Amino acid sequence: MRKILSIFMVAFLSPIVAVATPQTSLSSPRAQRMMQTLQQKFDAADTNHDGKLTLAEAQAGMPRVAQHFNEIDTNRQGYITLNQIKAFVASRAGG
Repeated sequence: MRKILSIFMVAFLSPIVAVATPQTSLSSPRAQRMMQTLQQKFDAADTNHDGKLTLAEAQAGMPRVAQHFNEIDTNRQGYITLNQIKAFVASRAGG
């Protein structure tokens, strides 16, 4: 299951792989680096630094996330957070 999750995340957030493979735990240095990269990409896309991405911010800075914006924005608030992105990816991978 973790291998499927890893493959999905590569395709979804390429080149960011935010979860572990069977050989890697979530606390491994590799997984921590991947999560740090995701955080950096999110921070760079969040141009007004409010901890939220609007659709326009996602389109400009995280286009693969923008493709799934409405699915991630389950509360229909018009923005998404890093935690919502992580939850979406985990739910799509079944984990």
